[in-house]
Amino acid sequence: MPRTRAVILAFALMPAFALPVGAADKSMQPISGDPVATASGRIAGTRLDSGIKAYLGVPYAEPPVGPLRWAPPRPAKWSGLFNADRKGPECIQVLRPHDINHYFGEEASGEDCLTLNLWAPAAAKAGEKRPVIVFLYGGGFTIGSSGMANYGGEDVAKAGAIYVNFNYRVGAFGFLAHPELTREQGGASGNYGLMDQTLALQWVHDNVAAFGGDPGKVLIIGQSAGASSVAAQVQSPAARGLFRAAVMSSGCNFAAPKPGLAEAERTGLALQQRLGAASLAAMRNVPADRILAAQSESQLGLAVSGVRIAGPIVDGRVLPLQSADAIASGQFAHVPMIASFNDDDLAFGYGALTGAADLAQYRAAAEKLFGADAAAFLRLYPARTDADVRPMARAAAQDGGFAASARGCAAALAGQGAALWIDRFARRHPYVAGLTLADQDPATVGAYHTADMPYWLGTFDAYNMLRPTRAWTAWDRALSARMMGALIAMAETGSPATAAMPWQAWSPRNDTMLALGDTIATKPFNLAGQAWLAAHSGAAAAQPRPAGPRD
Repeated sequence: MPRTRAVILAFALMPAFALPVGAADKSMQPISGDPVATASGRIAGTRLDSGIKAYLGVPYAEPPVGPLRWAPPRPAKWSGLFNADRKGPECIQVLRPHDINHYFGEEASGEDCLTLNLWAPAAAKAGEKRPVIVFLYGGGFTIGSSGMANYGGEDVAKAGAIYVNFNYRVGAFGFLAHPELTREQGGASGNYGLMDQTLALQWVHDNVAAFGGDPGKVLIIGQSAGASSVAAQVQSPAARGLFRAAVMSSGCNFAAPKPGLAEAERTGLALQQRLGAASLAAMRNVPADRILAAQSESQLGLAVSGVRIAGPIVDGRVLPLQSADAIASGQFAHVPMIASFNDDDLAFGYGALTGAADLAQYRAAAEKLFGADAAAFLRLYPARTDADVRPMARAAAQDGGFAASARGCAAALAGQGAALWIDRFARRHPYVAGLTLADQDPATVGAYHTADMPYWLGTFDAYNMLRPTRAWTAWDRALSARMMGALIAMAETGSPATAAMPWQAWSPRNDTMLALGDTIATKPFNLAGQAWLAAHSGAAAAQPRPAGPRD
């Protein structure tokens, strides 16, 4: 008997007074009508207290272990009944400190991790053709998990849609290329994490109708590296027809080049040398924790110097072309898209500005970045008092970063006949007074990288599950309802516009974005600032990239 099930049974045999304070009932609650027949096998889920039907930890691929370590995923099959009542382990990665913002309890971790979770409304029935929301997590392609509570789907299901998230391989396990792998796999290697994603989307396409969803109304949404993953699926020939809309939060960028196969193979050889392995076969026998320790990691408070696995590559198989070339040549999925970014998103290259605490530091940062052109920058982004520094620095960082990339995506896609909507998320979380977090200062953090996620997904309660951190207001919940409604509408119709939140697609005549903050309003871009920063981007590009968590 697995240990967790044995523990539950032991608790069940204790008298009621012996249960630990706050212990939750984690037993399986049968769903009327189960099991559900899928192409993989029969599945029985668990009914949540809200009535939502949850199918958790469902294998969509065979375990990527042994000879399947660093191999394309294979669809999972079983002959009996799979009890899908608990989430699967996260794909192996460094674990989280317990005092950071995104810590929701320890998760099991391992290589046998290719599972998905599906939430369906209480009344959902096969053949109903409900819209489907599929979420892809971020984490810089080295961390991230579908098991994180802030990525759960209960609230989306309460709103009437089917919601799915899943694990994909990260770090060296998900993106290693190597000359021996290339020979073994017919001329390409790497991008296993992207192939995991595509196979999970194929599973949704093939099976979601049995849960009440419509395979023709699938929207994929990802944040940060998840947004880059969404962009990769938009470009990947293997993913054509698996979704009808795409949302990229903090990362719509079809311009940045990716490493090619030859460069990625050299990285694979460097990892082999660091491991002291004589061959690919020997590498497949190395314990997973040693491989994890050999790769570089700069998130979650770590500064591990190792082999840097860059993430997706142009391998000629999953990604045949650089992103810009794929878009320019029309070789991508022409689906409606949303590009979203946050007011206080990652400040790639502009950390000296956003870290300035007063006028003197702000002006010194401008001189560091722009030299003799600092005066021109300060005219575009003027700060006359210390109080002006933070909003001006934030605006400059976004005009030179995510805002510019979102608008660039829109222009490139519009040239190919694809529609894109843009939003800027500006709502600051209402933190509990006196809260201390290791990776944030609640007094100054603003609308940080990933701050929009609980609004899109309605996962507010996750942030208070271990200790009080947020004092959510009626406006937070109202804003979330409108944002979630936009996702569901886009899955249903191909447009995020609703009566509660009208929203127009970007076009050269409608060069605007939707600002989502303490109010909802349509705003213009700062075109003069974006143009100037684009022309003076060299110094910013040379600055170190942010090292904090990206999920």
